[in-house]
Amino acid sequence: MRVLITGIGGFAGRHLAERLSRTGRSELHGIYRGRLSDEVRPELPRRVRLYRADLARPDEVRRAVRRARPDHVYHLAAESFIPASWDDPVHAVRNNVFGELHLLEALRAEGLKPRILVSGSSEEYGRVLPRDLPVDEETPLRPLSPYGASKIAQTYLAYPYGLRFGFAIVRTRAFSHTGPGQHERYAASGFARQIARIEAGLQEPVLRVGNLEAVRDFTDVRDIVRAYHLAIERGEPGEVYNICSGRGHSIRQIVDHYVKLSRVPVRVVRDPSRMRPADVPVMVGSCAKFRRRTGWRPQVPFRRTLEDLLEDWRRRVRDQEDR
Repeated sequence: MRVLITGIGGFAGRHLAERLSRTGRSELHGIYRGRLSDEVRPELPRRVRLYRADLARPDEVRRAVRRARPDHVYHLAAESFIPASWDDPVHAVRNNVFGELHLLEALRAEGLKPRILVSGSSEEYGRVLPRDLPVDEETPLRPLSPYGASKIAQTYLAYPYGLRFGFAIVRTRAFSHTGPGQHERYAASGFARQIARIEAGLQEPVLRVGNLEAVRDFTDVRDIVRAYHLAIERGEPGEVYNICSGRGHSIRQIVDHYVKLSRVPVRVVRDPSRMRPADVPVMVGSCAKFRRRTGWRPQVPFRRTLEDLLEDWRRRVRDQEDR
């Protein structure tokens, strides 16, 4: 089984590669853009075959696809940081929409018909109203950012390609996920990094936060990639599935838990620069459709996710100090 993961150097991509490598049944190939940092490269399985390619460049994508010749494709690559999609919406659309288009065209040109997972996002739902909760796959799509709109375009673009060219494409919409290895620009990871740096004496004992009242449906990234694996193997082609825990946690709960876990006293201070515009107060989903199809349920308790994330940042801060 030849497997291609786009965005293999990203947060979910690294965890997915690690999971698939443990099965021992897959020959892993991965596409990454730019440069794999000294921190990211050691986290990838040794036997994965890596191709540097910009999905916005069709010739680079086709060369990678020609070498990988995959039976399964996990399309995870995307510009996923929402504020960045406002800073440069052209970049977000080009990467997310044209990147997928170039991938599908490359597979078609090479005469390949793999099973494909297209990874979408709960940001496609955007402006969720109280009557919409919990959000299911029939909830109207009201995106609030170029990122959300670009992910809608991705999931809709995949559908006609599946019908016209015989690709078995399963689409997912993952809700908020976190865990070890996440970039600091995301809330839970940013809080964990601050705590680790405070404990190491690298910053004052102040935890800077944004909107604490927002409620999000968090799932551990290790459960998310397990869901991706099940989706590509058991999902019905053409369908879209929510992947979420079905439980809401406020940002305040995360902050309070990290304050308790901190090895030194910390003070919480609200930072206006961390407030996110056009925020949705509550975003909680339903994964009943996916559960019926695959039997998937989250296995990692949220408290353990936060604790593992903090331990990961403590290690990363120590490693940075030792360099």
